Amino acid sequence: MENAFTLGWEEWLTLPGLGLPAVCAKVDTGARTSALHAAAIEPFGTQSNPQVRFLIQPDPDDESLEITCSAKVVDRRQVTSSNGEVELRYVIETPVSIGGREWPIQITLTNRETMTYRMLLGRSAIQDDMIVDPNSSFAQPKLSFASYKGLPRKRPVKRPLRIALLTREADNYSSKRLIEAAHAKGHVVEVINTTRCYMKIGGIVPEVHLDGAALPHFDAVIPRIGASVTNYGMAVLRQFAATGAYCLNTASAIGASRDKLLAHQILARANIPMPVTTFANSPKDTKSLIALAGKTPIVVKLLSSTQGKGVVLAETPKAAESLVDAFRGLDANFLVQQFVQEAAGSDLRCFVVGNKVVGAMKRTGSDGDFRSNLHQGGTAQSVRITKEERETAKRAAKELGLAVAGVDMLQSSSGPKVLEVNSSPGLEGIERATGKDLAAVIIEHLEHHVKPLARYRNNKISSSHL
Repeated sequence: MENAFTLGWEEWLTLPGLGLPAVCAKVDTGARTSALHAAAIEPFGTQSNPQVRFLIQPDPDDESLEITCSAKVVDRRQVTSSNGEVELRYVIETPVSIGGREWPIQITLTNRETMTYRMLLGRSAIQDDMIVDPNSSFAQPKLSFASYKGLPRKRPVKRPLRIALLTREADNYSSKRLIEAAHAKGHVVEVINTTRCYMKIGGIVPEVHLDGAALPHFDAVIPRIGASVTNYGMAVLRQFAATGAYCLNTASAIGASRDKLLAHQILARANIPMPVTTFANSPKDTKSLIALAGKTPIVVKLLSSTQGKGVVLAETPKAAESLVDAFRGLDANFLVQQFVQEAAGSDLRCFVVGNKVVGAMKRTGSDGDFRSNLHQGGTAQSVRITKEERETAKRAAKELGLAVAGVDMLQSSSGPKVLEVNSSPGLEGIERATGKDLAAVIIEHLEHHVKPLARYRNNKISSSHL
């Protein structure tokens, strides 16, 4: 055949859709279907969106090199092997690249660890203008297993991910949008109620249980932990991290952001500007405590406050003393903070993902309310922030160790001042104000940070993988 694309009986190939830069395959026209070595095959997803995840050791001589792959299932098929055994296999479709030429093929998944070649290229994968020369070996350029060094690469492999959304509020706007954005990119999301999880601590493999059974391994976890269950939620998240899942925000970062006093101390240590904040335990220090925060009016804020609740403005020294004494009488932990008059009841919410400000809005409180929280009746509009405001928001999120954060700042006469850093920022207000698909940005961040390298031992996935 003139100008035919020639294949030898063995060839190097790439499976870019699976993140496999080099596989040595046997080209076998006697076999109809292509086959790829797969261990720990794990189906997941729904009936309408079936997926499969598996491990492959591409180099038969190096068992330490193991890659986690996943793909959409296109079929389940009975396949008769060369020794006459019949096996029901998952079938996936993925691009193959040989000699600079790329085309889609279907591949069945099976355990080929006893075979010389980790992949068999069957005749259904060979296109009409190709010929196979049984006397030729490596008719196309050779590759090398050395190409696996340095994984994960800067550009992520676009493979289906199994994502856990850790929340007790599956029906709110933020949860729905994250699920929608993940599904749009071909991923599978399972909503897990934080408080219903329990853990097996100790043993060979860390486990998280729910409803009487161990949960499967997840590629990534999106924590949306309510403030009332912060401590237990962090324990559950640490356990997921121990299984090797990538956690969007770590338990330690969430803990630091939720402890307002600790968060302020961390930000102050990094010289990040914020309103003067004071804290004391003894009632004898009330006047001094208020004086340190500056002249009235001042803001008294419960350490456990969320969505503007537990935040009160004291306009006179006497009102401030009465308010501080009242909070102490309730055995409450609170901060006393400088009131930034020029902010005029408005603040900025900067949405940070992966050390980038991907959206910003200006929130303004309702008439007569100095709080700008949308949950307290405030309004929001998209705003263009200054370079200083952008850098301050990024630094605040980074110092607290948060990959995703809502950084609230006041615009003062001396520049931006950080009020609070939220580790579970809501999406509704800022998506509607900016018109941006921020849920998709979060999912893209996950795609970039779930690693392809894995370790697989004794039929268990160890904590070092993914």
